[in-house]
Amino acid sequence: MSPDPGRAFTVEPWVVREPNLDLAALGQAESVFALSNGHIGLRGNLDEGEPHDTPGTYLNSFYEKRPLPYAEGGYGYPESGQTIINVTNGKLIRLLVEDEPLDLRYGRVHRHERVLDLQAGTLTREVEWESPAGRVVRLRTERLVSLTQRAIAAIRYEVEVLAGPIDPGSALLVVQSELVANEALPARDDDDPRVEAAMTDPLVAEQHRHGETSATLVHQTRASGLRVAAAMDHEVHGPDGLQISSEATPDIARTTIISRLEPGRRLTVVKYLAYGWSSRRSLSAVHDQVRAALAAARYTGWSGLVDEQRAYLDDFWLTADIEIDGDAELQQAVRVAIFHVLQAGARAERRAIGAKGLTGPGYDGHTFWDTETFCLQLLSHVAPEAAADALRWRQSILPLAKERAEQLGLKGAAFPWRTIRGHECSGYWPAGTAAFHINADIADAVRRHVAATGDIEFEKEVGLELLVETARLWRSLGHHDSAGEFRIDGVTGPDEYTAIVDNNVYTNLMAQLNLRVAADTAARHSRAAAKLGVDAEEMASWRDAATSMRIPYDESLGVHPQSEGFTDHQVWDFENTKPDMYPLLLNVPYFDLYRKQVSKQADLVLAMQLRPDAFTPDQVERNFAYYEAITVRDSSLSACTQAVMAARCGHLDLAFDYLAESALVDLNDLAGNSDHGVHIASMAGTWIAVVQGFGGMQCDSTGLRFAPRLPPALSRISFGLRWQGRQLRIEVTPDGTQYQLVSGPPMRLTHHGEALALAEDPVLRVNPDPQRVDPVEQPFGRAPRARHPGG
Repeated sequence: MSPDPGRAFTVEPWVVREPNLDLAALGQAESVFALSNGHIGLRGNLDEGEPHDTPGTYLNSFYEKRPLPYAEGGYGYPESGQTIINVTNGKLIRLLVEDEPLDLRYGRVHRHERVLDLQAGTLTREVEWESPAGRVVRLRTERLVSLTQRAIAAIRYEVEVLAGPIDPGSALLVVQSELVANEALPARDDDDPRVEAAMTDPLVAEQHRHGETSATLVHQTRASGLRVAAAMDHEVHGPDGLQISSEATPDIARTTIISRLEPGRRLTVVKYLAYGWSSRRSLSAVHDQVRAALAAARYTGWSGLVDEQRAYLDDFWLTADIEIDGDAELQQAVRVAIFHVLQAGARAERRAIGAKGLTGPGYDGHTFWDTETFCLQLLSHVAPEAAADALRWRQSILPLAKERAEQLGLKGAAFPWRTIRGHECSGYWPAGTAAFHINADIADAVRRHVAATGDIEFEKEVGLELLVETARLWRSLGHHDSAGEFRIDGVTGPDEYTAIVDNNVYTNLMAQLNLRVAADTAARHSRAAAKLGVDAEEMASWRDAATSMRIPYDESLGVHPQSEGFTDHQVWDFENTKPDMYPLLLNVPYFDLYRKQVSKQADLVLAMQLRPDAFTPDQVERNFAYYEAITVRDSSLSACTQAVMAARCGHLDLAFDYLAESALVDLNDLAGNSDHGVHIASMAGTWIAVVQGFGGMQCDSTGLRFAPRLPPALSRISFGLRWQGRQLRIEVTPDGTQYQLVSGPPMRLTHHGEALALAEDPVLRVNPDPQRVDPVEQPFGRAPRARHPGG
């Protein structure tokens, strides 16, 4: 199947296929084709390294420090930033054919195809290339980053000589397999503050060793003092007379394989890679770590690694797969989204999940509130151990968060707005320090995870401490006014176009829930809470603050202002804002954004999604219509939330359009910056839009509730999830919804308010007919692309 015009990839259910190499879209393909396991990330660069957009080999939480300059200093400003760096590149395998290097910019490319297989977890590439001298070779490579052996990546590289326009006799081939540190990186556009800071030669060589078919390089970062080891080993199969040798210098290690290959014969090289890093372990310990991992990989063998990868993903997809009938492009995109979110967190193991995962250097590799509010909603239901580890990472950085709170004159923990290892790295405090809602987002992820898994030990050992310290933050940040209401002033909510406001509704509602859940959890685990210094008086103060929380409401308009006074502001002049002015943050001054009614992304609407109990149905409908008209979606986080709430409000076609925008942001490069890495939170939001929007799922400690609504464009949606040790599958069609308990003990749930008992046999219920709703409007020129029939 050929790709659509302007689309780099074909539409297929379980693979992403690039049938031709498009050098103009190389960066996007490198991100989409990136392989990761949450510890190692390999961008989808070509095996020979060039041409490239951005070379990328990343290790989770491996960073270098960089200064954060300020035009004017101020107390509490972060003094240094953290930037993910491109570590030793082990993907490189160069080929020379009779002294001509395989470089797709020279000679003739007869065929070039790459395929990301979502079920196998591999990236394959097939090339037929004719050198400038007329020699033709066929190359087939397969690459994986192991989901079962955390430190391992591997490449199978096979080359064959073909008959060409000249004498089809044997050809002399030289394969150079390399480890390269401190690669030269392309310059970036410094005018965009979202783009990562460039780092030049961040690694200092400490050790280089080689054997006959292997090599190891050990380096340390100049400023952050982190030590990294990269090792490679090879298995080679080919004709007699092969010559193999290895060498190593401080920044380059190379294994060279020389063979004279007859037409029809093949030379096969399997390259095993191992990566490890530490801030504490000695040079010899890190060296030995990667050599041991390499030995285990060689023991498993290439076919064993492939089989393990397939078995891991087969088990994952049994629950995680979403089936969509009626839109083949969307079916593919939803699976790609789920796959990339899994890759971002599968083996992160108590380290952060970045906004780009390990697919590119965008946002400096930082993690934000995206992880808890979007990614963990998916992972808690399809890969709960990965979600638990992400929250354990938050617990591990609590000491730094408590230090930050103390620096700010607050109690409890003030989690960093953007970080890699726990230090605040945001140099812009209105969108960083003031965005305290990240604390409630973490607390809410704890609440949801415990509800989804029923893991009481996790709640006691990890969740309780996170809930207590975030509740303490809110109690000290807010205050009771003269009327007795609890106010949280001078903060920034999810919408970064409205900063330093009083009583942001999202922030206050999420803080309210944080306070309540913290008090309830501390009461359940009273002994553990007492060890954290929690007593009855403190719990009572949390409940009192939650009960009296200020939630602004505009009686004249009948809507909730995003923050106090927001609906009194002048509405942004959307009709006179040209399309090339978006995103607004790059083209207009922040002060103008801050004083107008214009939302970068869903804020109040996100509050309605996460706190449906706080709004009446009429309020939800009025609020949704009001904020649709002023939300410009300059953030990729917005469309999925608008999809959920559009579905709940009965705007099913609009919800479908938003779902498509969220799902296709990287496959179709809708934001124009997929070359920096994929949008992990938007991909997680794709799952949220399907499951919570069209599946109508809501859950808390009382159980699961569903209110399915199928958009007219689709004939069927099926999705699975895990719930407290059970595996469920839900299928929504025009005739109704079927609930199936795949495994686990009997349970109860609700369907559009009707209680159901679920045991061995599936249960089918009719969906109510959709109600007619009045259309809603978006800002001029900012409506999502109409995807529904007749749109």
